[in-house]
Amino acid sequence: MSHKLYDTPQGIYIALLEVKDASELLQLRLRNKEQHQPFEPLREVDYFTLESQLQLIGQRLEDSKQDRAYMFGIFLLDGQLIGQITISNVVRGVGQFADIGYFMDYALQGKGYTSAAVRLVLKFAFRSLGLHRVQASILLHNHGSRRVLEKNGFQAEGIARRFIQINGQWQDHRMYAILADDIQPDEE
Repeated sequence: MSHKLYDTPQGIYIALLEVKDASELLQLRLRNKEQHQPFEPLREVDYFTLESQLQLIGQRLEDSKQDRAYMFGIFLLDGQLIGQITISNVVRGVGQFADIGYFMDYALQGKGYTSAAVRLVLKFAFRSLGLHRVQASILLHNHGSRRVLEKNGFQAEGIARRFIQINGQWQDHRMYAILADDIQPDEE
């Protein structure tokens, strides 16, 4: 199943990452390894290999078939992969929620691409998946990510103490969420 959503004025689209994108994803990760490390879990050396990226994409494609997670690439309109945005930990039943996470090529941060990608993935989450809530957790000092979420209508809900091990240390995260009801029809 192919999903593509466009924000032509912003100059991007998102699409589920496919096996053919593995090499470009690897190059994106390698280019940004040092800049992103303070915001990510420690990765094994073999994570930064083509084989590992192929396995990750394969797993996420299977997850999407099972309605567990959806890993999108963020692409410029010319097809260049510049980031990734993922809906994960999809909960059905009485919950109807999921987590969102993303990263952008360090050289292209601050241009509005991530905010636009979040808007697109929220449309997918609320319209296509029928979710009620999308949530995110960000490091307290990740001001850029905070701005992206707040621009998209996410509300801070509190601090999760020592929530996730980032860069080898258990770190506090601010929890954010947005509900389907928070988005006005004219914003979609």
